[in-house]
Amino acid sequence: MISLNNIYIKYADRVLLNRINCTIKDNDKVGLVGRNGAGKSTILKLIMDIISPHEGSIEFAGKKSLGYLHQDMKLPSGKTVMEEASSAFEEIQKIELRIEKINEELGIREDYESDAYSKLIQELSDLNEQFYLMGGENSQAEIEKILKGLGFKQTDFDRKTEEFSGGWQMRIELAKILLAKPKYVLLDEPTNHLDIESIIWLEQFLKKYVGVVILISHDQKFLDQVCNRTIEVELGNLYDYKASYSKYLELKKDRVEKLQASFENQQKVIAEKERTINRFMAKANKTKMAQSMKKQLDKMERIELITEDHSKMKLRFPPAQRSGDIVMDVTDASKSYGALNVLDKVSLRLHRAEKMAFVGQNGQGKTTLSKMIIEMLDFESGNIKKGHNVTIGYYAQDQSQSLDPSMTLLETMQSNSPPEMRPNLRNILGAFLFSGDDVDKKVSVLSGGERARLALASFLLKSSNLLVLDEPTNHLDINSKNVLKRALMAYDGAMIVVSHDREFLSGLTDKTIEFKDKKLKEYLGDINYFLDKRKLDNMRELELKPKTQHVKKATKPKESVQIDQRKERDIKNIERKIEGKEEEIAKMEKLMGEENFYQSDDANTHLEKYQQLKSELSDLNDKWEALIG
Repeated sequence: MISLNNIYIKYADRVLLNRINCTIKDNDKVGLVGRNGAGKSTILKLIMDIISPHEGSIEFAGKKSLGYLHQDMKLPSGKTVMEEASSAFEEIQKIELRIEKINEELGIREDYESDAYSKLIQELSDLNEQFYLMGGENSQAEIEKILKGLGFKQTDFDRKTEEFSGGWQMRIELAKILLAKPKYVLLDEPTNHLDIESIIWLEQFLKKYVGVVILISHDQKFLDQVCNRTIEVELGNLYDYKASYSKYLELKKDRVEKLQASFENQQKVIAEKERTINRFMAKANKTKMAQSMKKQLDKMERIELITEDHSKMKLRFPPAQRSGDIVMDVTDASKSYGALNVLDKVSLRLHRAEKMAFVGQNGQGKTTLSKMIIEMLDFESGNIKKGHNVTIGYYAQDQSQSLDPSMTLLETMQSNSPPEMRPNLRNILGAFLFSGDDVDKKVSVLSGGERARLALASFLLKSSNLLVLDEPTNHLDINSKNVLKRALMAYDGAMIVVSHDREFLSGLTDKTIEFKDKKLKEYLGDINYFLDKRKLDNMRELELKPKTQHVKKATKPKESVQIDQRKERDIKNIERKIEGKEEEIAKMEKLMGEENFYQSDDANTHLEKYQQLKSELSDLNDKWEALIG
């Protein structure tokens, strides 16, 4: 258990944490949420004893073992991935070395009856028991399981850590934390460099983790899946909700509304009492009564409203000029980096106003194909053809890092602006929450979230009818991501978006393209459809495996054979129905993607039909799972 007692932190004139109190119990899974700069990371650093509060204390009950993943970590060089991950078992390794040393000593000693020999035998017995209890026998298998869950391949295990990017090094550090199994796991934005598959694996791991998990994340789906408690850090205070993130949003809204109503009622009571006091003070015979009423009023506990900053950036993409029907046509394109082949004869076609998501494990070629499409990368073979009247806007995953730190915000906008937009630059910066003297700040002093907002503001200055966005939500908080998502849904041009954020992708695209084993696989739906479909495909593959691997022959009773035949017919029948429903849904989604669909008179009827088909498909999937179970 962790207790934060009356914690107070102040920097210059700003109170960051205003005498906060909080108790985190064993096995709590806590999501720390709030705006950038609210103090979330500060709380983790306090728990880790990296910084100290100006007032207050932090207490631990029982064993204090901590694992902390932060944004600025850097691994030492010289070790392989396996060696670095194995360092999580440092204690086990020490025990193993001592066991080896004792065995060597016992092999050369002959004083079998001595006390010293007996003590060595007893130490060996104790160490073997400790080694077993700490999981030493399974440590190698555990390391492989965790590393593979986080996206590493077997061939990566013997590569040096310095060969990997910062994002992959973060995964190694995360693997070490999970392998060490500390009582308290503190994670600051753990999904920033993970792909969807690794995020889903980490979710399942943390949900079952025996210990406390405290995490900061801008990934709403991840918070929902892992956390059973949400603590909001807002303007120096903590607001504690025993609920997932989505439920917290509902509870918070309800709480704020009730608080507002109570506040307004109290203000009416106070105003009425003040009028009475003023009336009585004017009469000599009621002065004492007025003074008594004033004392009572002064003692009244006043309701304070939660003062929130409701400001949100205002984001709207310029209208897209009309292009040809085919915006981008990729045919049999291949790309290699030296001996490493990343994409092998891939084909892709993007139509006008179509929105497409690129998903898959890191390193499978999503960014590579994006750069090939915008002509930033060459390719070995095949053809990539841009459609008629297509203009491309490209947002790189490190776009905010490419800003010139020596420039001011206004100078940054001017350097990216066409002449006709320059009179509006201050207004545009204001829409992105940069106002007044902010425009004269240097880029170098901006936080990660502020840099991301400035990069988006610069990106909007030029009109395009094809957006290629590579991880556009990096460094954006949940509110800003939602604003960006709404703007992209309203955008009338074509779009390719690379992202691992499921909540952001949900309902955003018409198609999902999976990158796997140098090839592309197309799914006619958004990220939720892709994940459901892939899960179903995986289950079908597992069901088929026993049939192909079955060797032992056995004679079944006739009745059993008949039952099996009927069951197989039922499974095939449902699979045909599932395929039929999926085809109908794909047609509906294509129709919904057409221009002016939502303005048509039949839009509501089509949407109801679409929801009905999705529900019927879900029922069929449930029946199929029950039959094969």
